[in-house]
Amino acid sequence: MTDPRFDLPSSVLSRREFLLKTLKGGLIAGGAGPLLSPLLSQMLPPAPKFEFLRSGGSAAWASDGWEDLLRLAPTARYWISSDTDGGICRSCHAADDRSAPTPHPHKERIIKCLLCAQGCLIKEGDRGRCRARIHIKGELRSLVYGRPVSVHIDPIEKKPLYHFLPGSQAFSISTAGCPLSCKFCQNWELSQARPEDFDVPYTPPREISASAERNNVPVIAFTYNEPTVFVEYFTDIARDARRLGLRSVLISCGFMMEDPLAEMCDALDAIKIDLKGFSRDFYRNVCGAELEPVLRSIRQVAKSGTHLEIVNLVVPTLNDSDAMLNDLADWVVNEAGPDVPVHFTRFHPDFQMRNLPPTPVATLERAREIAIGKGIRYAFVGNVPDHPGNNTFCPKCGKAVIERKGFFILKNHMTGGVCGYCGEPLAGVWS
Repeated sequence: MTDPRFDLPSSVLSRREFLLKTLKGGLIAGGAGPLLSPLLSQMLPPAPKFEFLRSGGSAAWASDGWEDLLRLAPTARYWISSDTDGGICRSCHAADDRSAPTPHPHKERIIKCLLCAQGCLIKEGDRGRCRARIHIKGELRSLVYGRPVSVHIDPIEKKPLYHFLPGSQAFSISTAGCPLSCKFCQNWELSQARPEDFDVPYTPPREISASAERNNVPVIAFTYNEPTVFVEYFTDIARDARRLGLRSVLISCGFMMEDPLAEMCDALDAIKIDLKGFSRDFYRNVCGAELEPVLRSIRQVAKSGTHLEIVNLVVPTLNDSDAMLNDLADWVVNEAGPDVPVHFTRFHPDFQMRNLPPTPVATLERAREIAIGKGIRYAFVGNVPDHPGNNTFCPKCGKAVIERKGFFILKNHMTGGVCGYCGEPLAGVWS
């Protein structure tokens, strides 16, 4: 490899090792220096120039190193302003709010973000819950466009995507920010961070896709944090990647609104959604979100024809009851379809939920058995290396057609998308 930008060094720290080393140095808290993935450590082309928009409090922002970040922040998509011509009040107000039957003046300009289901109402100078989008002078701006803070090459099985180009590598990128606040998040260093916590150079979309091509990586994955917050960036990358013959996948919590998701389905080749628990209380108390928008997203992706896989992180005592697992399996079969792969993944204590033990393997096995009993054809045990539940079994003859060890393929008995033993077609994207 001769081009220094985004080329892999001979040895690369894992994403978690790198972040933890940096955190121990105090950089994320104090902003004392750059927090870069090894792949981002090389100099990149200079950033394009945008007009710097000033607003109340900008002097303080500039003193904190904000000026370049704000100056380069492009206008986001998917929002409406209280002073938008022809604006519909119901776009911002709840259906039962009788205070806004007709357009009316506002004392201060308010933006409603229409990207995710939080529906944040944002005053000038403030940000939404994701921390990645800011209201500046009547515009919503993205603070994370062109600002990847972690870039690594992973096995596609790590996402996990088991029925999408198995055995492939994925050029994986993330920014900062997430609309959820899951107490068990294992990527909290990224998801719960602010963009200004990371001193990273601007990286245009084409540089990401070109780097993946240079490294002979066939898939680009948007992952680690919640990629919805950088939708403008990743859809631009995905479209350019398609021009190069590369595929793009999204690893998501599924909490976006319908219009952004429609754009994502059009630009992407596969989407993995975390169905964190089949309980409204679990979503509200543990994730700071709601269940219904996630179910809506799963239905929408399933209907779109974009390859879909679902992950359920099984957390002891919180979302592992037989009733909840039965309801989840019933819903998936009836609303998404029996051919959607479902991964029941082992919880490991992290972030704000270190008081619980790892999920017993027997619980994951029970969840998988329930799913298969309900008609789900491809159910997996996740985060348990060497477990036979990592393998793909033919739904007709029952033989293991793809055998896995951890994130790696040991044997593949598929030919042209069909079982090598009995000729049964298997759902997925195989080439």
